[in-house]
Amino acid sequence: MERNQMHRQVSVMRQSLFDQGYLDEQFIQLEELQDDANPNFVEEVVTLYYRDSSRLILSIDQALERNPLDFNKLDTYMHQFKGSSTSIGAKKVKAECTQFREYCKVGNGEGCMRTFQQAKKEYTILKRKLEAYFQARQSGPSETACRPRN
Repeated sequence: MERNQMHRQVSVMRQSLFDQGYLDEQFIQLEELQDDANPNFVEEVVTLYYRDSSRLILSIDQALERNPLDFNKLDTYMHQFKGSSTSIGAKKVKAECTQFREYCKVGNGEGCMRTFQQAKKEYTILKRKLEAYFQARQSGPSETACRPRN
């Protein structure tokens, strides 16, 4: 009974990521690649995404501090960030990246700054939600379910 309740809780948590627009069908495709031989495949891919994209975010931050702005360089960085975000199904992050690139095309530095702040916010929210999801998914129905979380 406790195992079913835990499974139901994880399912609800997962579904809320889609219902709230944080993830798209690409995440489902990643999950379909996971099997018994590699039960943590999705978590490993997402961990790599966050590691690699943190470098891109730093590069974009630094490029946005330069005057004048190099919109071609910014667009290149954001193109990479968007591609990485797309690969894990990070729907809201991807949308902000798309908007950022539109601002790059027209040379709108203010729009780039504002959109990048929103992209970082969505990135951070998704990271927190996915960490909670993966933690809940790996929690066992017995002793680990009762352990207090800090």
